[in-house]
Amino acid sequence: MEFKHEPVLLKECIQALEIKPEGIYVDGTLGGAGHSQKIVEKLSPQGLLIGIDRDKEALQAAQNRLKAYKNVQYIHGNHDDIKQILQKIGIDLVDGILLDLGVSSYQLDEKSRGFSYLSDNNLDMRMDQTQKLTAKDVVNTYSEENLVKVLWEYGEERFARQIAKNICKIREEKIIETTKELVNIIENSIPKAKQKDGHPAKRTFQAIRIEVNDEIKPLKQTIINSIHCLKQHGRLAVITFHSLEDRAVKEAMLEAQGKCTCPPDLPYCICNYASDGKLVNKKPIVATEEETQRNSRAKSAKLRIFERVDKTTEEKR
Repeated sequence: MEFKHEPVLLKECIQALEIKPEGIYVDGTLGGAGHSQKIVEKLSPQGLLIGIDRDKEALQAAQNRLKAYKNVQYIHGNHDDIKQILQKIGIDLVDGILLDLGVSSYQLDEKSRGFSYLSDNNLDMRMDQTQKLTAKDVVNTYSEENLVKVLWEYGEERFARQIAKNICKIREEKIIETTKELVNIIENSIPKAKQKDGHPAKRTFQAIRIEVNDEIKPLKQTIINSIHCLKQHGRLAVITFHSLEDRAVKEAMLEAQGKCTCPPDLPYCICNYASDGKLVNKKPIVATEEETQRNSRAKSAKLRIFERVDKTTEEKR
């Protein structure tokens, strides 16, 4: 299957990164290379793009798309390990990092991967096909209490208790193996009158996918690590697609920015608060109406930008 993925907030991301022709940039979620192609187009032969993805199929698709460019380095890995990845290839600091979080359009469309609740396939949901934990493992081995916790925390599913209870009841008789089986359990767990707000399985599938791929727990530290990998005035651009991701990213950026406690009438900061830089936009950037009409995935997208600034060289603003 062709790896199709229309990059969300493309123009805004490229503007946010303020690309220098000879700079070093990291796309930590390479995917189909939609964002990366625009980045590498702005680089001179002396510039470098490092593309990281946990999905080997995505890496292959990106290599095919960017085959005309010789200044791209491809790495099979997790953006959570960005600091170690850069150290391993001998790079200390970079000029910009892009993270486009969540599941890709290809992964949703490729039915055999088990991300979609609209088809009947094996319960998988692994972004990295080399990892062991699958959605089937979560559904069939987690305790009822752990299932409730996952569905509520990662899916904000109001009927988490009933869904978990019914999953445990069914799996006493047989192993739950397919997406269709899971969808049927979910539909039978939620009152029909409450199934009008989108597909009833949407929140549960999101929650299990996040658990399988460990998308939330390391995210805050990943943002902090990414900021520490930036050069002075280097920028980190992060796209999120749901409130859990956005909250973790916002909290990490605010923590990295720090807070000055000096009286407002002082022209310079003297409190020596810890800071790694600043949020470029107080509020996240969202897609235009034109983009959301063209690409429904953009409706929930939020872009936050952080600029690395050594506060000892910067005047208090």
